[in-house]
Amino acid sequence: MQKKDINTREDVAQLVDLFYIKVRQDTTLGPVFNNTITDWPTHLNHLTTFWESSLFFSRKLEHKYSGNPLEVHVKVDQEHNKSITELHFGIWLNLWFQTIDELFMGEVADNAKRRARKMGTFLYLKIFEVRQKN
Repeated sequence: MQKKDINTREDVAQLVDLFYIKVRQDTTLGPVFNNTITDWPTHLNHLTTFWESSLFFSRKLEHKYSGNPLEVHVKVDQEHNKSITELHFGIWLNLWFQTIDELFMGEVADNAKRRARKMGTFLYLKIFEVRQKN
């Protein structure tokens, strides 16, 4: 069966859902996510909206993401005694790529990888910048 590209909110939801199953089961990421997120269905819907907005920003979307990912990730790092490292971001990115490759292929799928890489790098650097100020 040939894979299709990411084209709809349903595709994004499929990606996000499978990805976070892997994240929650991972021995490094699981404890951080499972001890932070209390309402997974709401969180998955929020992340689906984030990725849909990120990937399809030029479309008229029913759901638009609003939030501050940097603020949230800095808070999570502080709640976990500033223990988030490049290893967490590396595992997260590898699982994201792996999940995309399992499900999809195409221009939007490739863009989802690029955006995740940029976002992970940005968040990682900003978390450590905030640590230096505190």
